[in-house]
Order: sequence, then structure tokens, then C-alpha cells
Amino acid sequence: MEVSLLLPEALSLPIALTLLACSALTSLITATLGAGGGVLLLVLMAGWLPPAAIIPVHGMIQLGSNAGRAAMTVRHINWPVIIAFAPGVLVGTLAGAWLLVDLPEPVWQLAVAGFVLYLCWGPPLPRASFGSVGTFLASALTSFISLFVGATGPLVAAFIKQIQPDRFSTVATFATAMSLQHAPKALVFSLAGFVFPDWLPFILAMIISGFAGTWIGLHLLKSFSNQWFNRLFNLVLTVLALRLIWLASADWLA
Repeated sequence: MEVSLLLPEALSLPIALTLLACSALTSLITATLGAGGGVLLLVLMAGWLPPAAIIPVHGMIQLGSNAGRAAMTVRHINWPVIIAFAPGVLVGTLAGAWLLVDLPEPVWQLAVAGFVLYLCWGPPLPRASFGSVGTFLASALTSFISLFVGATGPLVAAFIKQIQPDRFSTVATFATAMSLQHAPKALVFSLAGFVFPDWLPFILAMIISGFAGTWIGLHLLKSFSNQWFNRLFNLVLTVLALRLIWLASADWLA
């Protein structure tokens, strides 16, 4: 069987191979710097995939990549945070699936960017904000938004980082939280009519490529101190937040 027969009609073999390399690179970035790879992959996929396929396919790839990263760092996961995060994913996804409307993207982009910049550079939030209730609310809100814009990773990462003192715990807990957040997307988008089987071989290949990138990135992470990791982490999130502000501004000025 020719490799091209395993690809959806919307993708040529050269583009698919390019995206496989991008999956490995972006997974390496997330494993090493804590965040950023998922949004970068979303941007790259937006240049080649049909608009209707971008968020569903990206969500499934991110589910596999994050699940692999979580499995490789399982002993560093902050389970009390995940236990509080999980119910919020269900509530936010159900609310999003019920509404499933076109929301004004610039509003969400500016809101996410503002919160990310505050969490990175503003005064610390009260400790109560990171308790079970605060984590549940953050999970519900970001799970709701992710069905529409697919760019809540930086906000979840910034929130998780406020709780974690250790770089490996940050990467592990963030990967687990995002695995939970991406998991319901398959059901939601299948019910909405997206045909996942046509994209399944490509999605699986992207996940395997991402796993290789994660393995390399986690080995690089060992060479960082927590202090350097925190600086790079905040820098990456700031760049992503500024990009969201730029996109929102460009949309309104267009």
C-alpha cells in the first residue's frame, strides 16, 4: 500500500512529512521549556490543513503527545491538582458542546493573553486561588474556550506553574491536565460531524513523532536548573501572549 493512500485527500505526502518533523520539534519544545509547542504546532497546521480540520485534528494529536509526556513523567505529577482539574474539564466541555457557537475570537485571545501575562509577571494570586475550587474553575473555563479557539495551553501552563516549584512537576502536571482537556474533543467533534477515521493514520503518525521529540526534550530538561527553567518558561508564555494580542488587534483592524 502506498503511503499516500493513508493520508486524507487534503494532505500531500511532502506536507505530511513536514508536519511530522514539526510534531517532533514542537513536542521537544514543550518537554524542554514547559509550554509553547502546542500553540506553535497549531499555527503550523493552520497553514496547510482545511479550516474545519485544524482544531479537531490538533486536539487529538495533542491528546496523544500530552498523554505520552505524562506517562514518561508520571512520578512527578501533582495528583491533588489533577483531581481538582478533572471535573472542571467535564463541566467546561459539556457547556461548550451545548453552546457550540462562533464566539468572538479576539475577545478570547485578549482575555487569555491578559491572564497569562498577569500570572507570569503580576503579583502572586492568593493561595486560595490555587485550591480545589480555583483549579476547578480554571479547568472549566479553559476547557470551554478550547473547543472554539484551541489556544488555552498557555493559560493552563501559567496557572499550573503558579502551583509547582519544580520544573519536572510543572511539565508532568501540565501534560496530564492537557490530556484531560483534549480527551473529550473526539466525542464532541464526532457528534458535530467531523470524520476522524479519514485522519487517523496521520494523527497516529504525528503522535509517534511527538513522542520521539518528548523523549529528547525531557533529557534536555535535566540540564536546566529550576531557576533557569522558570525564566525560560515565563519568556515562552510571554511571547505566546503577545502573539495572541497581535492576532486580536489584526482581526479588529482588518
